[in-house]
Amino acid sequence: MLTILFWVFSVLMLASAAAVVLFRNPVNSAMSLVLSFLALAALFVTLDAFFIGVIQVLVYAGAVMVLFLFIIMLLDLKAETRRRLNIAALAGGIAVLGGFVVLITHVVKSLPASTDHFPPLARTGYPDAYDIGMTLFSDFNLPFQIIGVLLLVSTVGVVFLSRRSLR
Repeated sequence: MLTILFWVFSVLMLASAAAVVLFRNPVNSAMSLVLSFLALAALFVTLDAFFIGVIQVLVYAGAVMVLFLFIIMLLDLKAETRRRLNIAALAGGIAVLGGFVVLITHVVKSLPASTDHFPPLARTGYPDAYDIGMTLFSDFNLPFQIIGVLLLVSTVGVVFLSRRSLR
């Protein structure tokens, strides 16, 4: 049953991720991104990573998406205008997509683990939060701090851009 749920949530996540790119309205794209984050959290839960699933919902689907929606509303973005269809670019994109799908299918079929069931996670005796906290603040401290600074800079930049447009 968990394998079926894993594949259902995987397809849902990929479909909503594609909708992020395909929608012309930024608010609809942001809502599709929320659905993608929620499906990813469900994937973590099916893999017995409950803490990561909860953090995915709280941090990304909650806080980061509120920041994205705040920025979208602050900039007052409109839906894109429809452009003329370029047949050569469309054919090239479909060819690249087809090659990518064939390549991914070949790689997945050649992996011996692609037919196995998910193995149970190794338990260390410590809770998940301890393992994640120790890894995050020891091995990945610099990337964690860089992401925080990038979010701060992007928010300040959006506020600056919105103030210039009022003048």
